[in-house]
Amino acid sequence: MNIGERRSRLGWTVAMALAATVVGVAGCRPTPTAASGASTREAATATADGGTRVQGTAGAAVSATGPAGPGGACVFVKPDGAQKFGHVGWGFRVTGTDRWVYGAVENPTNALYTPPGGFIGAWHAQGSYARMLSEMSRDAHYPGTSTHPYRRYRCVASPAGDVAAARRAVRAVESRGFLVGLDRTTGDLTSRDCLDAVYDVLHAYRTRHLTYAPHLDIPNVWVETLWDWSDHTLRPH
Repeated sequence: MNIGERRSRLGWTVAMALAATVVGVAGCRPTPTAASGASTREAATATADGGTRVQGTAGAAVSATGPAGPGGACVFVKPDGAQKFGHVGWGFRVTGTDRWVYGAVENPTNALYTPPGGFIGAWHAQGSYARMLSEMSRDAHYPGTSTHPYRRYRCVASPAGDVAAARRAVRAVESRGFLVGLDRTTGDLTSRDCLDAVYDVLHAYRTRHLTYAPHLDIPNVWVETLWDWSDHTLRPH
C-alpha cells in the first residue's frame, strides 16, 4: 500500500492510528496480563546430568544439545505477547559447535516508531544450547520486568549455516529502529519489528524450511507455518 502522496501531518496521524489497531500483529509489545503458562504439548523432565529432556506428543525425547547437524536454528515464542498476537526471538548455531547466538527485539517502550539508533530493547547473547534455553525461558536479557517469558520454541537442523551473514543481520536489526505503521521515507505501511528481526537473521543464516514472513505478519500465525521444525514447550529453569 503506497501512500507517498499523503504525507501531511493529518495523513501521518491517521496512518499511525490505523497502525495502532494492528499493533498486536507485529508490534511485539508486552501486555499487562500475566502469561497463561506453558502449553501441554510437551513435558520437560530432568536428566541425570542436570539438563533437560523434552517429551513430545509421540513420546520421542529431544536431545538437550539441540537439533542434529552441524548447523541449526530456533524460534522462541511468547504466545501471550503483543495482545496475544505473539512475540518472537531467534537463535542460530555456530556451525560445528555447541555455541548458539540468540536474541530478540523486545520493544519494551511500546512505541510504534523508534528511529534508527534509538532504544528498541534489542539484545543478543552467546552460549551453549542449554544456556540459551535457560535464559530464554527466564527472559534473562529482557530490559526491565518481563510479564511474558518465552514459553515455546521450534527448532530445525541444518547441514550448514552462514554464521557471518547472520551476525551482520543481528547488527542490522539492532540498529535500524522499530516501526509498525507508515514509513515516512517510502510512504509505505510496513514494519520493522520482532518478527522482521527473526526472519532477517535466520534468512541470512540460510535456515532450512524458513517460511517467508511478510511485513505486518502475525507472529503466532507465522510460527505455525514452520514446516518440519520441532515444537517444544519452554519452562523456566
